[in-house]
Amino acid sequence: MNSGTGSGGGAAGGSGGGKRGLFDDLAGMAGGAFSVLAGARQEAEAMGRAQLDAMVQRLDLVKREDLDAALEVARRAREQAEALEAKVVALEARIEAMSGLEARLAEIETRTAHPHPPANDPTGAANGE
Repeated sequence: MNSGTGSGGGAAGGSGGGKRGLFDDLAGMAGGAFSVLAGARQEAEAMGRAQLDAMVQRLDLVKREDLDAALEVARRAREQAEALEAKVVALEARIEAMSGLEARLAEIETRTAHPHPPANDPTGAANGE
């Protein structure tokens, strides 16, 4: 009987070693599967990015950096246009003021060129009265 128990114990010991080997094999297979899945994931992401880039090209979309740069150029142009508009308004006011001065100068020149009132002046200032 002892030999049966011994052989049973030996069989159990061998069986335990077999389970450990099986678990090691399963762990190795799982590790390999994870590395294959990780590689497949990276490849799928790369393909997805490539397809997305191609779609962006077809849709004629712009990158955010390009949009931000264009918006900055537009902002500066708007500021310059506003500054130029203010200068134009100021220059127009000066021109209008100068036009008024020119009219006054013309009136003064007319008065100094003809110091006497016209002959049909009802006050009689033309006759020296």
